Amino acid sequence: RSLFIYITSVCCSLPDLFSYSPAAGDGSGIEFSTASEGRITGIRVWEYNNYWGGYISGFQLRYESNWTAEVGVNSGNPMEMILYDKEAIIQISGKYYSGYIYELVFVTNQGRLFKVGQSNGASFNFYPTQKGNELRFLSGRQNGSGITSIGAHWAAIRIGKP
Repeated sequence: RSLFIYITSVCCSLPDLFSYSPAAGDGSGIEFSTASEGRITGIRVWEYNNYWGGYISGFQLRYESNWTAEVGVNSGNPMEMILYDKEAIIQISGKYYSGYIYELVFVTNQGRLFKVGQSNGASFNFYPTQKGNELRFLSGRQNGSGITSIGAHWAAIRIGKP
């Protein structure tokens, strides 16, 4: 019995290494997840512009040297940011309106910003709950025309041998 209490207290006192920023947006359409191995080393985003403004139509993340499958559609204007060595995404903010994500702003641990889209609608702001964590993957929904909701998953990345 005392061993069980010891194991339980050790287990429960460990820090939570993962956190999730719940999805922003209306969330219609098909679910997506960009989960992959390695560190995120790049972002590519497509913005679709129409008469009423623009929204995020699609995106890809690069893990190490490999791009994920496209999420949404690759129509509109593509914009890209390649991260520097040891650079990581530590915050994402943006806006959503009328069923779509209209703006995404990625912030890195080296103070760089990557802003795509139109500043239109309700704001959201994602960040990890633990110091030292970084963006691991994005999830949400897309409807074949654009991104309708987006959430962020954060974790610490262990580099090198233990």
